[in-house]
Amino acid sequence: MQKPNLERANTDSREMASPSGEPPAREQHKRSLINRLRRVEGQLRGIQGMIEKEATCEDLAQQVAAARRALDRTFFEIVACTMEAEIESAPDLVTAKSAGTHVAKILAKYG
Repeated sequence: MQKPNLERANTDSREMASPSGEPPAREQHKRSLINRLRRVEGQLRGIQGMIEKEATCEDLAQQVAAARRALDRTFFEIVACTMEAEIESAPDLVTAKSAGTHVAKILAKYG
């Protein structure tokens, strides 16, 4: 005989998982990051085309700087996500402080 499922069905749409099994906010964050990186990819292809068409160095520098800023924004969004996830999952203040230290090390190493 099967045991009845006693878990209450979650009807709150904010808590419901997406088809991939992940919470909607996480799924939206992934889509946002992928879209950002696709835009950067397009910028880089544009820069390659500019080089082939012998654009001025100043125009190239401007486009490379824009792509670099876009990548930097993506990096900091990822770090912020890491910080939020680690702090939210911390069961106590000591663990939360440790998570903050971990994020600070990521920033020092890669930022």
